[in-house]
Amino acid sequence: MNEMIIAFGLFLFIEGILYAIFPSRMKSMLKRLELIKESQLRTGGLIFAIIGFAIIYYIKS
Repeated sequence: MNEMIIAFGLFLFIEGILYAIFPSRMKSMLKRLELIKESQLRTGGLIFAIIGFAIIYYIKS
């Protein structure tokens, strides 16, 4: 559980840094998200979730 909290904190840190360093690019990227179909977003999210799970599984074993 401790590692999960650390991972969430790292996620928030990286996300915050991106918004702090590139605010205009982040806004334009979020506007472009509206143009992408929901099915494509869902597929991309699943792919990243599987990759993330595989990385965690590999590191933990």
